[in-house]
Amino acid sequence: MIRTKVILLLLAVIGMTAVPSTAAGQEPKIVNIVNFIRLLEPRDPQITKDVLYQTVVKQVNIMRTYHLTGTFLLQYDALMDQRYQDLLRSLPKDSFEIGAWWELPQPLIEEAGLKWRGRYPWDWHADVGFSTGYTPAEREKIADVYMEDFKSIFGYYPRSVASWFIDAHTLQYLYDKYRIVASANCKDQYGTDGYTLWGGYWNQAYYPSRINSYMPAQSAASQIPVPVFRMLGSDPVRQYDQGISSSRQGVITLEPVYPEAGGSESWVNWFFRTFTEDPSLNFNYTQAGQENSFTWGAMAKGFEIQMPLIAGLRDKGRIRLETMEQSGRWFSANYKVTPPTSFSVTKDVEGSDRKTLWYNSRFYRMNILWEESSLRIRDIHLFNENIPDIYTTQVATSNECTFFTLPVVDGYLWSKPGQLAGLRVKASVRGQEVILKGGDPVFRNLDKETVLVSWPLSQGGALQLTFKEKTVSIKLTGNQSINWYLDLETAPGASLPFTSISARQIDGSFEKFNYHVSAGKGSFSRPTNGAVFRLQPEKNEIRLNLASAD
Repeated sequence: MIRTKVILLLLAVIGMTAVPSTAAGQEPKIVNIVNFIRLLEPRDPQITKDVLYQTVVKQVNIMRTYHLTGTFLLQYDALMDQRYQDLLRSLPKDSFEIGAWWELPQPLIEEAGLKWRGRYPWDWHADVGFSTGYTPAEREKIADVYMEDFKSIFGYYPRSVASWFIDAHTLQYLYDKYRIVASANCKDQYGTDGYTLWGGYWNQAYYPSRINSYMPAQSAASQIPVPVFRMLGSDPVRQYDQGISSSRQGVITLEPVYPEAGGSESWVNWFFRTFTEDPSLNFNYTQAGQENSFTWGAMAKGFEIQMPLIAGLRDKGRIRLETMEQSGRWFSANYKVTPPTSFSVTKDVEGSDRKTLWYNSRFYRMNILWEESSLRIRDIHLFNENIPDIYTTQVATSNECTFFTLPVVDGYLWSKPGQLAGLRVKASVRGQEVILKGGDPVFRNLDKETVLVSWPLSQGGALQLTFKEKTVSIKLTGNQSINWYLDLETAPGASLPFTSISARQIDGSFEKFNYHVSAGKGSFSRPTNGAVFRLQPEKNEIRLNLASAD
């Protein structure tokens, strides 16, 4: 007992908060409430500085009403504003974390001795308002100004630094010099506000490559040791398919301003039910909260739905409500490299029969969607720590920003309305090609790496999918007579990366980087039915090696 008190005292002295360990089979469901703060909003003259400030006051009040833990992240212009300083310094330190929001406004750039190129004192374009718009040496100057001014106000350096995207050089510098412990970037999206992050570690958190902040690293030696949490609480069923054939996606997230999602009581109740009750591997994570630019009037309804619900789940022990710093320290203490994780949905919103599984490891991500009794593998992307992003060393020259990984199946970019891309499970029955149908899938975690999915087929038997860090196995059990296979179907005209298809391997090239997927069991071929490729089982099993970095 004395030793425990000493340890807790030491943790308090160095600014850490002890997080309880989790018994086997009780994977933590971690929630961060993160609100980030801008001083001004040049896009709408009715959104004044006072409107933005009062929005944060309202956020603070409702969080304190329900005794909620949370993180507030300050853009530099808000950091230097006396009202925000007084408000945030008044918050209890055992419940609230103050950190940095890494959008770069005019006062910060000029304080670093650089010329401001923006249209307004805060400009959201990628080549002006983000670290990608500056040279590595300039990024370090900007970081030094922010961190020293933050310390002069709060007495310590921020431990969490987040943004829609932060380049790898900046992240590494903030870790090396200031020892940040957590970061966050935007959920996967295509084209929204000019920012594309596509194919990455879906939701949850990962250690990024030293040369690519969006790419999960495969080895400890090649990673930045700062966990990057994915923001905004994506709908695991619907967000992915939003806006097919459009230049930008729609948004279906936990953000309280969206009336069909985070502002809808039925959707929020569904989201937290599936988040807390459905199986997840190692842990599950989501982020609530909202930027003040949307204003309190737009977000009030969603906040008033979500905050008491989150408080109730915390009180019942069904979630761990933490600051980003706490979650970052927990992640680093438990995982030396990016762990495998999963997010599953066994029951969708009312009126829908869809179910889904997202599986991530440091080598790949994969998503399966069940709909109308059929199965579609709608996404597979590979990760490789050796692929640099252009922003680590180069300066962004466009008002847009893009991050990608390596596509094997892309059910968004390779689709058109009514022609959804993906790997489909088919069979040849009396000379006719049919889509296999089945019942409800069952998800089960076998260990810290392995997820087993069993899908009972209408024709008898079951299809079993086994996900591991480097491999996926698909096996037919209980009915040896079905002549089954997987076909990759895409919309006509889709831009595909494949350069060759042989019996044991498919090769691809994306953004000048070559990669491959090999079959440890089963074989690839080019069918005559218009599919891009076919995967034929060997002794009723297909096993894919998805460790492109090996």
